[in-house]
Amino acid sequence: MTSTALDAVLAPHAISILFQPIFEVRCGHGRIDSLEALARGPAGTHVHKAGVLFEYARRKGAEVAVDRACLVAVFEALGGVGGEPRVSLNVHASTLGRDPEFPAFLADLAAAHAVDLARLTVEVVEHALPWDGAVFQCVLRGLRDIGIRIALDDVGLGQSNYRMVLECRPDYFKVDRYIVSGCHRDEHRAMVLRSVAELARGFGGRVVAEGIEDPADLRTVEALGIDLIQGFLLSPPLEAAAIPAGTPWRALAGLPHATHAKGVS
Repeated sequence: MTSTALDAVLAPHAISILFQPIFEVRCGHGRIDSLEALARGPAGTHVHKAGVLFEYARRKGAEVAVDRACLVAVFEALGGVGGEPRVSLNVHASTLGRDPEFPAFLADLAAAHAVDLARLTVEVVEHALPWDGAVFQCVLRGLRDIGIRIALDDVGLGQSNYRMVLECRPDYFKVDRYIVSGCHRDEHRAMVLRSVAELARGFGGRVVAEGIEDPADLRTVEALGIDLIQGFLLSPPLEAAAIPAGTPWRALAGLPHATHAKGVS
């Protein structure tokens, strides 16, 4: 990485945004519940892919600046999305623990783009310590005070453990594809999913099963009481203009991009 890569990332309009729908699924029918905003670095650079972009930001200690730039790009992209869907915004835990002005920044950004704060969920990602725990808790309270929901990413993996569940008290528990994939034939994966579903219910939250690509896995998670589904089986990440306006219930076979859709890298 060169010292100019961060400048390129933070330049106006350098970050692009895709939206991957999260579906609510019941009894073979579904509708778009919300959208997860996914950032990409400057096109044609080695930090274009999200994983590389955010690893670079962490190495540079620039999570706050990069997260803020990504959110600016998200709100600009939302102007091209029809309707008023709920939107999940990925934010590093370290940003929330280092940026006490984050709730005010997000509120001002939403107001500037006429986006209702009640539509927003902050998804806490990349939970590696250290950060200031007092600031982290203060920022979470500030977000909730203005009506924003909290999701915890990768529940059951790495630092996203019981401590983070207690720290975040999330409204949404997102389970990574590592646990979800193959759950229809692996009783232990199904047991983990069942335990997360029970934990979420105890917190008054809901589970999102990520990485669904197999119809058999979809049937299994639904049987476990998990009704929020994200994965290429139902939709890859989409450009804003491709998000369907309006989200009526319909048969899964009729959902946009259903069954082995090709994604956007």
